Amino acid sequence: MAKDESTESVAEVAAEEQKPAEAKTPTDDLVSTQHVLSIGRKKLKYTATTGRIVLRQEVLTEGKFDGHRAKAEVFLTAYTLDDADAADRPVTFAFNGGPGSSSIWLHLGLLGPRRVVSGDAGELAPPPYGLVDNTESLLQHSDIVFIDPVSTGYSRAVEGEKPGDYHGFTRDLESVGEVIRLWTSRNGRWMSPKFLAGESYGTTRAAGLASHLQERYGMYLNGVMLISAVLEFGTLDFAPGNDVPYTLFLPSYAAIAHYHGLGPDQSLDEVLADAERFAAGRYPNALAQGNRIPADYRAEVVTRLATLTGLSEDYLDRVNLRIEHMRFFAELLRSRRQVVGRLDGRFTGWDADYAGETPGKDPSFSAIIGPYTAALNHYVRVELDYKNDLPYEILNMDAAKNWSFKEFEGQQITVADKLADAMRVNPHLKVHVASGHYDGATPYFATEHSLARLQIPADLVGNIETKYYPAGHMMYLHEPSRVQQSKDLAAFIRSASNR
Repeated sequence: MAKDESTESVAEVAAEEQKPAEAKTPTDDLVSTQHVLSIGRKKLKYTATTGRIVLRQEVLTEGKFDGHRAKAEVFLTAYTLDDADAADRPVTFAFNGGPGSSSIWLHLGLLGPRRVVSGDAGELAPPPYGLVDNTESLLQHSDIVFIDPVSTGYSRAVEGEKPGDYHGFTRDLESVGEVIRLWTSRNGRWMSPKFLAGESYGTTRAAGLASHLQERYGMYLNGVMLISAVLEFGTLDFAPGNDVPYTLFLPSYAAIAHYHGLGPDQSLDEVLADAERFAAGRYPNALAQGNRIPADYRAEVVTRLATLTGLSEDYLDRVNLRIEHMRFFAELLRSRRQVVGRLDGRFTGWDADYAGETPGKDPSFSAIIGPYTAALNHYVRVELDYKNDLPYEILNMDAAKNWSFKEFEGQQITVADKLADAMRVNPHLKVHVASGHYDGATPYFATEHSLARLQIPADLVGNIETKYYPAGHMMYLHEPSRVQQSKDLAAFIRSASNR
């Protein structure tokens, strides 16, 4: 009998060991720390709360409620001013774009209370870089919540869920919108003035969220800040048969050429004015004529393009008047054995050889990825006391390459309609748009094109303000632009808060 019990005990233990381990129930892992930001004689005491919050979804099985199931863990960093009146204190929800980018750029480059010292075009800072107080931080005027969408930063799908489910237009809006709702509710901020700040694809997300938050949660915003905006992807898509981008990129090409000492001997403002007139008139007219264009007219356009862009007439003739942007970045300084930046045309770099059609890398991105990555990994662990052994995904290229726009199958990808709808429904919604003249990723003239076509009544046109800077996509890399942009955003927050 004892032998049988022993045998049974061993068998039970073996069976128990073979059972799959139960999945750990994910929980929020937020950490709060106290800080002081000194600005002149003023001291801002604030709380930084960082970590991941769990997104849950109501599940129905055969029509019956089956609980709130964890779907994803989203990393955020929130800065709130201590002892402030929540009803009067604005809050700004900020994110970058990609898609597939974390919020690191706006966080440590422009808006947050600490910023990285990365240097600028022609004077890059060497490693290990620096991290300093940002005395122009938006925290002076608004609490800030930086959000990293799923698969960026430390944000991940939970065990058993598919990350790819979040790599698409609609699910991205829904998940980021749910983070905003949760934070607003848990922190008692429904009566606070509320703002969105997005950069690049983050502006696509912000425009979509302005409508989504209204429709899904009844959350009306005070303002939306669009930094390096893209509202209509057709303005950036150099696809066969789409001549629109060639004309809309031209003023940015002219600005970049002027910066590098090419093009006409004029001021930047004069060059931009000439390029805009040509890009809005004779140039699109010439492209629209195709093979019907008279030879003398075509020759005139070639000469004019060469003057504005610094490219040779021979090259412009060979590309049939159409300058694709990646080709431009490789061609402009080819004779100097340099390539120019896409995100910021002020930056130059070297390539493996100079016979290629496009640059091997973007020198403007290469210049900033190191400083920002080092600063973030130090800052979160050492100063904000958040520990996580996952790699902080600065830019998730797999997510970017596989991003789904299935909602737009057979039509142009656009959120201009959603932004316009949000403004018509909420006539108090204000929009701030910031552009850099040397931005070769989201050119300012394309943004102007989209804004001019918004389906809003004349009474609401004044709700949109535009600001321009002599810099690139991340205009805050240029120190004078960073300081001015900070002032412009502060003024916008004060104006749109209705307090």
